[in-house]
Amino acid sequence: MQYLLDTNICVFFLRGKLNLNEIIREKGIENCFISELTIFELRYGAENSDNPKKSHEAVDKFVQGLTAIPIIGSVKKYAETKVSLRKNGTPIHDEFDLIIGVTALTNELVLVTDNIKDFKHVRNLKIENWFTRK
Repeated sequence: MQYLLDTNICVFFLRGKLNLNEIIREKGIENCFISELTIFELRYGAENSDNPKKSHEAVDKFVQGLTAIPIIGSVKKYAETKVSLRKNGTPIHDEFDLIIGVTALTNELVLVTDNIKDFKHVRNLKIENWFTRK
């Protein structure tokens, strides 16, 4: 299986709440991807942190070795999915989340997220949560 890591999973790792290195080693780094939008969100979080320099360095180290999936190939699926969710009364209000979800769907990747509730209405999207709350 191949996986797209949602931003919240990456943030848990960067904050020391998830041993993502071990999980990626088990799954194979060649099977783990991030969206371009996740990098946007991680950069914003780093810039907004108490120590931007240190946070940007942590993001640099984290994304090194991971393949970033472009979002452009998911434009049509985004439009179809957004309309479908709106018509069904189950819209995803965070545009980045929706784009990350359809990127996983378009590329036939399992979305790894702790945000199951917002993605559960996206038809045919496979979801896993690697984060365990204590």
